[in-house]
Amino acid sequence: MKIGVFTYYLGGIVILSLFLVRCVTGKENSFEVYVNDMNTPPDNPSSKEKIELGRKLFFDNRLSRDNSISCSSCHLPEFAFTDRKKVSEGVAGGMTERNSPSILNSVFLKKVMFDAHLETLEMQAIVPIQEHVEMNMKMRDVIEKLKGDPYYSKKAKEIFNREFDAWVLTRSIAAFERSLISMNSKFDQFQRNELKLNESELNGWKLFSEKLYCTSCHPAPHFTTYKAENNGLYADYGADNGRFRILHDSMDIGEFKVPSLRNIELTYPYMHNGSYGSIEVILEHYSKGGAGHWNQSSIIQPFKISSKEKMDLVNFLKTLTDTSYMKQFR
Repeated sequence: MKIGVFTYYLGGIVILSLFLVRCVTGKENSFEVYVNDMNTPPDNPSSKEKIELGRKLFFDNRLSRDNSISCSSCHLPEFAFTDRKKVSEGVAGGMTERNSPSILNSVFLKKVMFDAHLETLEMQAIVPIQEHVEMNMKMRDVIEKLKGDPYYSKKAKEIFNREFDAWVLTRSIAAFERSLISMNSKFDQFQRNELKLNESELNGWKLFSEKLYCTSCHPAPHFTTYKAENNGLYADYGADNGRFRILHDSMDIGEFKVPSLRNIELTYPYMHNGSYGSIEVILEHYSKGGAGHWNQSSIIQPFKISSKEKMDLVNFLKTLTDTSYMKQFR
């Protein structure tokens, strides 16, 4: 029986993904349940060599016009691949409109960017390079700058059987980003019956999953629906109306992709514009039922919890922290 090319690639993706998870966590079969959630295009099957090439590109400042900014400038490993700034800084003091999201577990993303409009990480990789307030480079200029690098030229031939070009650049960076898996938190180990949560953490989990509406937008195991929602952050969103800017549909005003709560302890400040500096402030926002924007999701409703319950919720959210991925970067 002949195996089709697609089946061959898909099998390779699954096997490599499981291999990568085991490398990160040391667990042989911990996350096989998540394989069906992985979103890897069939035209970009992963390999260890491609991931390593993508890693070098991800940390290469030459992607920017003045050689000062790399992908890692806004996505630092020690901060769960965020930068802990309200909005990110680009070349020549340029400032982005939005906060840098974590790229951990991006292999599970259904849509990319806060507007939830790009289909793949390969497409997303083009955006910061060409955005004038970020790297401010034309793709052809980036390729011209990097194709003379002997390492990049050699690996492009070995891995892709082509000269170093935009295809090689975007596919390699995307492959590296998909290898960044963080799914071995205290909560994950609790779910696998490997350890117990303490009383406060367990109470927080029950509040999160049973009493409040948190799981409507942040269901386990990924703690996001990957959809764009208006969470009532503002009564008037001002210049940044979220997903509205893509199709100019009024029903998209104020909608931003729901972020994962994994590693929330490390990824402050929060919201699309970094306007909230602590988990406690987030809980205060939702307990008030949002700011009452006319397009606010009906899910957002006011609630009352005690100071102890608030502490329990915070303690639970901290069980979603997993820095095991960092052993690749120390």
